[in-house]
Amino acid sequence: MKNIILILLFASFTSSAQNKYPTNYFRSPLDISLHLSGTFGELRNNHFHAGVDIKTKRRTGFPVYATADGYVSRIKVAIWGYGKVIYISHPNGYTSVYAHLSKFGDGIQEYVKNIQYQKESYETGNIYPAENEITVKKGQVIAFTGRTGGFVAPHLHYEIRDTKTEHIINPLLFGLKIKDSIAPRINKLIAYPIGEGSRINRSVKKQTLAIKKDSLNNYRTNRISASGSIGFGVNVYDLLGKELNKNGVYSIEMKVNGKRHYYHDVETFSFAESKYINLLIDYPYFATYKNRIQKTFREKETKLSIYEDLVKDGFVDVKEEFSYKVEIIAKDFKGNRSSVKIPIIGVKSESILLQEKDTTNYKILKNKFQKFTEGGVTVAFPKNTFYKDIFIDFSVNGKLATIHKPTIPLNKSFTITFDSTMYRKSEVNNIYIANINNKKYPYYQNTRKREDKLFTTTKTLGKYTLLIDNELPKIYNLNFKNNNWISKLNYLTIKISDTQSGIKSYEAFIDDEWILMEYDVKKKKLSYNFSDKKLVGSKHIFKLVVSDNVGNTNTYNATFYRK
Repeated sequence: MKNIILILLFASFTSSAQNKYPTNYFRSPLDISLHLSGTFGELRNNHFHAGVDIKTKRRTGFPVYATADGYVSRIKVAIWGYGKVIYISHPNGYTSVYAHLSKFGDGIQEYVKNIQYQKESYETGNIYPAENEITVKKGQVIAFTGRTGGFVAPHLHYEIRDTKTEHIINPLLFGLKIKDSIAPRINKLIAYPIGEGSRINRSVKKQTLAIKKDSLNNYRTNRISASGSIGFGVNVYDLLGKELNKNGVYSIEMKVNGKRHYYHDVETFSFAESKYINLLIDYPYFATYKNRIQKTFREKETKLSIYEDLVKDGFVDVKEEFSYKVEIIAKDFKGNRSSVKIPIIGVKSESILLQEKDTTNYKILKNKFQKFTEGGVTVAFPKNTFYKDIFIDFSVNGKLATIHKPTIPLNKSFTITFDSTMYRKSEVNNIYIANINNKKYPYYQNTRKREDKLFTTTKTLGKYTLLIDNELPKIYNLNFKNNNWISKLNYLTIKISDTQSGIKSYEAFIDDEWILMEYDVKKKKLSYNFSDKKLVGSKHIFKLVVSDNVGNTNTYNATFYRK
């Protein structure tokens, strides 16, 4: 009976949320059964997932349908991010978004390609057609599914936004149907002592609590002793069926002695607040173990709007000789729930295991601009780069600058400047700043030069160094040989790569006229569709110019014949 009441309560809540939004206005964007590889609000690197990712059977090319009448209000083609994306504004005040497309539908495809040829660029930037310039009807094919936008598997990313505020809203609240009968899985639980005098099991350090399964979806821990203000964090994911994807949950709630003490859900949020995900999670734990622990308390520096019904910001004040029953409940959108119960006994505040104070020569005051210089390297932190006052490590060994560890989330970018006077002038043009937190794969930082200085901006702490790139980008695996007849080919394809600073730009020409070559980052492939324009004559000269991020440029020329 108790379980039935709980299900009815959650059904009442989700019904209330859905009543805010029209549930019969939008159709499905695809005509295949819907299975998700990503849920709304799912925790991603530095942001919440802004839509749902719909699986497309590991294939591309499924028709994408306008989910309601409207007009195309924005289009963009980019190598990274959303790839090929289309935005449709609807009369009811919402905008639907369709991303990672392989190509656009009839009329829209030609419209975009004309702009690409005008700009002589594959990437278009944001295109804003005039209101009602391109109108669409509900159920009209507007595009085809793909995997554009970087290292992306085939799927459709689908969003619904409030047109005026640009707030993103969970598409499932608009009646998008998915099957989900599996409750979330609680994988890890951590307890945090907060502030002076707080202890957990007589320690000032955070504690990973062993969890035991009582039943299919219910867990518990052994009783812990505590004193002062404490908080909790949980690693939890949701399974939607036979799919193995570890998806995000819809809500997390914490009760203390039966009363709600903390709650958040992912009904809606704004892009501006998305970066505060790094205060919702235990960021140092994530940076170290690549595993996200969601806190059931609110950091005072956050600007997230997802919290509700907080008591003391979710912290639990434990008093000596009092007992507490804490329960953390995770639910998916369908109301499937799992919970973990934590019994607590309040004890006298004392510590056996002490924690050393974190002090270094470099103290950051978050409300002040600060600059430090060591061994020819300067780091400059604008006001409010950090969320809190903190001590950091900073050292320079030759060309290697170590700026703390990448375990602290940043609110803003900071600047790193290297002195380049030790290099010959002939070398400076080929030098770049690289992040080497991953030793196997140095990451190129957008490097700018000014007199005898090299500088870059970044939001990631860690290790940075100077590297030299003297290698030309590689051009290879053209699908025809020089002086070949290729009348039967529909596409001209070629691969490009650069293992040092990375590809920055490319341009392709046939008979000295610019041609549109689409760039598949994952396959490192450029492709040109011969149907784009009619070639005059049978002999043609193909030319490709590829540049990397430091300016090394490789040019490839070939002759082909085509009727």
